Amino acid sequence: MPGDGRQLTSASSAGRETRPAGLRNIVAAAGPGAVRPARDPRNEPALARVIRAREVVAGRSPAAIAAIIRRECESAFGTTWIRAYRLALGIALADVVAQVRACYEAEGRNAPRFSETLLSAYESGQKRPGPEYLHYLCAVYRADPPELGYEGRCFCGRAHTSEARVVAVSSVPVVAAPAPRGERSVLSGRSVPAPAMKPLAAFSTVPATSAPAPSAPATPVPRQRSDTGRGEAGAGRTSRAEAGAGRTARGEAGARGAPGGEAGAGRHHDEALRGMLLTLITDAGAAADSRFFAAADCLRRQMDAALLGRTVSVTMLDRWEETTAGYGTQYVTVPPLRLLCDVLLDFGDVRRMCGQRQPIECAERLCRLAARLAGLTGMALIDLGDHRLARSFFRTARTAADETGDRRLRAWVAVREALVPLYYGDPRDAAALARAGTDLAGRRPCAAGVMSTVVEARAQARMAGRGRRDAVDRARAAFDRAQDALSELPAADRDDTVFGYTERQMFFHQGDALLALGDYQGGTRAFAQALRMYPRAEFLDRALVVFGEARCLAEAGQPEHALRLGRGTLLGLPRQQRTEIVARAARGLGESVAARHPGLPALRDYSDALHGYDALHGDSDALHGDSDALHGDSDALHGDLCSDVPVTA
Repeated sequence: MPGDGRQLTSASSAGRETRPAGLRNIVAAAGPGAVRPARDPRNEPALARVIRAREVVAGRSPAAIAAIIRRECESAFGTTWIRAYRLALGIALADVVAQVRACYEAEGRNAPRFSETLLSAYESGQKRPGPEYLHYLCAVYRADPPELGYEGRCFCGRAHTSEARVVAVSSVPVVAAPAPRGERSVLSGRSVPAPAMKPLAAFSTVPATSAPAPSAPATPVPRQRSDTGRGEAGAGRTSRAEAGAGRTARGEAGARGAPGGEAGAGRHHDEALRGMLLTLITDAGAAADSRFFAAADCLRRQMDAALLGRTVSVTMLDRWEETTAGYGTQYVTVPPLRLLCDVLLDFGDVRRMCGQRQPIECAERLCRLAARLAGLTGMALIDLGDHRLARSFFRTARTAADETGDRRLRAWVAVREALVPLYYGDPRDAAALARAGTDLAGRRPCAAGVMSTVVEARAQARMAGRGRRDAVDRARAAFDRAQDALSELPAADRDDTVFGYTERQMFFHQGDALLALGDYQGGTRAFAQALRMYPRAEFLDRALVVFGEARCLAEAGQPEHALRLGRGTLLGLPRQQRTEIVARAARGLGESVAARHPGLPALRDYSDALHGYDALHGDSDALHGDSDALHGDSDALHGDLCSDVPVTA
């Protein structure tokens, strides 16, 4: 987290300096005969000003000047690399703070709590900048972290110098500084021109297409975990930011042990995921492209390979388990695509650990984490509409769960996978998976056992169709059994929407089953009860509940009321919460009303709202036809709305 970090220690004892290799080479290039000024008794800035003026006239770059300033001032003043670089640029603390704030404003973000006091603490070595503030400091200084005295790469994955070169020092890769004007590069021997100055905007965001340098370090860089408008400290993500250093060594070891080009491919896909996360920070409503989903699928394949092949600290396992449990809470409030980025990045860390030999107890915990993270990924992909990739991740979750031998975890994976065919496929497949979940859960009450009973009842309701009194009775009996089992669950399971099962979900799913069976009054009562229990911050399930209630009203002879309710829900959803699964429910309401009341005036307003919603996910006309068709011929309208359109990523 920005502003939080470990104390930095001086490494100048015993004649050693923690100087980046590139800067050491630049200092060496200055030659032993370089004029060294006498110690200025006044202060450090005055001495640095003299050095800077002399070296600017000599045509040296800021990186070279920073190295010389630190060499001349470190023994007398304890000058750090980050302070030396600012002095080499000849700017004040207030200038740096103003430029960092300008970067935030240019990206449409709230001003950070970044101050001269905090920057002074970085320069004195009392604090270490977090990954986000370090990114913006690198952008302002046009330097990479090693040039500011910090190991590794910027979390954006790109170099901030105009001509960065990667060199190895003591098995820790760092980025070398550009050679001074008129000097010969210590790496290639070629003459290197002075670097051109770029606008700060060039460093502000990183597109998802950016790839790492050919010899980029294998060490995973710290990841940004902030929420839009909250500065750097995203709620609930502190532990992952603090754990960045622990992941570094293990990620490097995993990359060294990876066969062939797997480490490079893994870094490439990490860049795609990290780029998507950065895009979401600046534009919360941005849509994912094919590269993002390709990176997700690559991670899944690598996890499969790691699970079928085989040291991680217990502390790190504890933190990952806490983080994964936290995702269960965030699932109902955080936008699905943003949550998916976070889950996949942790999934990648766990994958690297699964690729190494581990003690039996650690291997089992890693497999449990892999199963839950893969299941969470599948759930998010259901919301986003990519049912094919969701099934693939659930298969990976099954593989990981089988390694644990935990029947309840295997049951949870099975019942969560059943939601894919329930929403996007054949309800018979959903019923079969739900029955498998029931068998795995056993007789002892557990959340997966309760949910599997409910999912099977919903699938049976879809297969039975409307007007079947016996089917309605069977569904009610199944929900009565589930209600009894729910009351026996621990309180923690009854409060967990993802890894447990809640009462509000029970009413929501009961209303869905009764709607499919044609019991509109019973469905309306169940949906209304669920709506009273759902907090307003839980946008996704709440929107699905409202559309279920609107469907009941439309079927019961109140189409105008139903359309108004659906239109208000569509317009009230935040942009980043407008997912494909909600769009399907909205189209279902339009289909139902259009089939029965093709000339209804309220259809036009509803169509416009639906068209604007779909425009965020691609070409709306290609998906549903022109919105004006809702007011034309009823047969053509029904054909347009009821056509089975394949969902693409």
